[in-house]
Amino acid sequence: MKTVLASAGSSLDRAVKCTVFLADIRDYAAMNAVYATFFPKDPPARSTVAGSGLALGARVEIECMAVVA
Repeated sequence: MKTVLASAGSSLDRAVKCTVFLADIRDYAAMNAVYATFFPKDPPARSTVAGSGLALGARVEIECMAVVA
C-alpha cells in the first residue's frame, strides 16, 4: 500500500479512509494490532467487514483512499 500511494503522489500520512476485508472476523484483533503499527497516530476512518472468497485466497484485503497534493 505504501508503494502504491507513493507512486500516486501520496502516503500513509495522507490516508483518509480504509476499508478492511477479513476472510475471518476472528482475525480482527491481530489485524488491528498490525494496522496500528502503520497508523500509530490519528489513523484514518476505517470500516472492517468479514466475508468469504477474498482474491487469491487472501486472509485480509485493504482498500485505502488518500489525498494527493
